[in-house]
Amino acid sequence: MARASEQQVLRFDRELDVRGLGCPLPALRARAALSGMERGQVLRIVANDPGSRRDFELFAKKTGHAIVAQSAARKEFVFYLRRA
Repeated sequence: MARASEQQVLRFDRELDVRGLGCPLPALRARAALSGMERGQVLRIVANDPGSRRDFELFAKKTGHAIVAQSAARKEFVFYLRRA
């Protein structure tokens, strides 16, 4: 899995801001957002819950979606999920 740096710009089709939400809401919102997207499209998720890294890894494993990149900076976590 690639790590995204601040200078690296990754293409995404939709963005989801789940800052301020705790488990399980970020994953539930991501599931809803991905359901409205086409296979292969990428969802960029911005979170600030420290448990979100583990939560999204489990979410991707359970649903078959792929985390193509992730980063952490200034207590924020960014995930790029490709819809299966």
